[in-house]
Amino acid sequence: MDINNLLIWIVCLSCVTTTISAVRNSFHHNRGWIFVSTFIFVVTAVTSYLIPNLGGLVGGCFWVIFILIPNFANRKVNQLVAQQRYHQASKLAQFVSWLHPADGLREKPEMLRALDLGQQGAIAEALAILNRYKTTDTPTGRLAIVTLYQIDARWEEMLVWIQENLSEARLQKDSEMLLYYLRSLGETGDLNSLLHAWEYYERSIEQIPNLITRNLARMFVLAFCGQIEQVKTLINGSLRIYSPTIQVFWLATANLAAGNELLGREQLLSIRNSNDIRYHGPIERRLSQPVVEAETILTDKSKQILSRIAAELLQEAKYSGKADLTQPKPNATYFIIGLNLFAFALEIQFGGSTNFLTLYRLGALVPTEVLKGDWWRLFTAAFLHFGFLHLLMNMFGLYVFGRLVEFNLGIARYLILYLTTGLGSMLAVTFMSVMGYSKTEFVVGASGCVMGLVGAFAAILFYDWLRHKTRIASKSLRGILSLIMLQAIFDLTTPQISFVGHTSGVIIGFVVGFLLKVIGK
Repeated sequence: MDINNLLIWIVCLSCVTTTISAVRNSFHHNRGWIFVSTFIFVVTAVTSYLIPNLGGLVGGCFWVIFILIPNFANRKVNQLVAQQRYHQASKLAQFVSWLHPADGLREKPEMLRALDLGQQGAIAEALAILNRYKTTDTPTGRLAIVTLYQIDARWEEMLVWIQENLSEARLQKDSEMLLYYLRSLGETGDLNSLLHAWEYYERSIEQIPNLITRNLARMFVLAFCGQIEQVKTLINGSLRIYSPTIQVFWLATANLAAGNELLGREQLLSIRNSNDIRYHGPIERRLSQPVVEAETILTDKSKQILSRIAAELLQEAKYSGKADLTQPKPNATYFIIGLNLFAFALEIQFGGSTNFLTLYRLGALVPTEVLKGDWWRLFTAAFLHFGFLHLLMNMFGLYVFGRLVEFNLGIARYLILYLTTGLGSMLAVTFMSVMGYSKTEFVVGASGCVMGLVGAFAAILFYDWLRHKTRIASKSLRGILSLIMLQAIFDLTTPQISFVGHTSGVIIGFVVGFLLKVIGK
């Protein structure tokens, strides 16, 4: 496996998934991403055919410049907006618009400049910019409209505008407008309609790729319904990137809805002089209007929906490995990564990580040697790696899936699983080689263990789905199965990779993971 071949896979897979996602969300408003992804895919394919050794490198360069950097930069822009750092967000958005001037990103810097001007006290100039861009035809225009409504806390007017101008199909694809729709229902006090709207659009919310956006929608519902502890969990978890003003505002909202009027008003008064013009009107409205306790108006059906939201919030945190700041660190995963890094340092010290003789001496798996009595190679081979790229890929997979499995199984069962999948996959490679079903004669790497973790996580999801039948478990399980299928295709098309080791790791991981999950309960 070389970096050129790996880049071809990464670029092509990224372009295909980006195009599919863009088409599903909105072809009309994502034409830029569709064009860029298609162009890079074609360039990579043609270059790989004409100059095989450069296809991945050429496609990778285009991919980094026109897909990876704009995506990361845009994510940073959203983070800066959440922190009310509009000036920096506007500057970075300007940079993004140069690399990707389509899909509304060209207008975004001006929208952020308006918020920056409002923050500095130039309200009239900020409103002039927002009024200039408002239109129902583009995402930027719609955002300008709802921002104008939000500044003056004209929630009833916003709700009417959304209902009259945005169809259900549009709301299903426009996550930003869907969030404003949910919020406007809550701000106008129509909590039962808010919860019924959540239930109706729940599948659309689940499909939002950004966890922060999904949890922001949840926070709106939970805060308006007075669920203080769940709001605190979100703020201490994925929503901790938001500024203190926004965090206090939603905690105050939850307290008011829960009947804690004195505390809620004190919290609102503490942020009354915030420099975010979007919250001036909403804060004053909260302080001036009478408090309505959620418990007094929610129907039994609404309470059931609310309970399910809270339960699914815990489930998603469980499957993402991101519960809150009090969640224990994945120390066992860090320890295993440390052992792999130590073994790699030994490889370099004793002759190099791509030196077959060095790897052999340190314990690479050689099936014939295992049969002669070198059983310890079944264990040591799982900590050795052929080159830095091999190490980097496996450690990334270990970090991602190790945390998830450790969080769900606990340290003891997690270590049992890791060692079992490592030894089991190496035994499978040895058996298949000795029996003549495989030509593998030399194996190193933690790939079998990592794929075992993938299989174990699939088992955890399957076990929870059998017990609770939650949509989140089902959705996550489908994602894991897709990943396993892609990995199998990659293994079959890359001769240097042990298909037997990976496949056996997944199978052993699933079986052992399922048993450990059952025993643990």
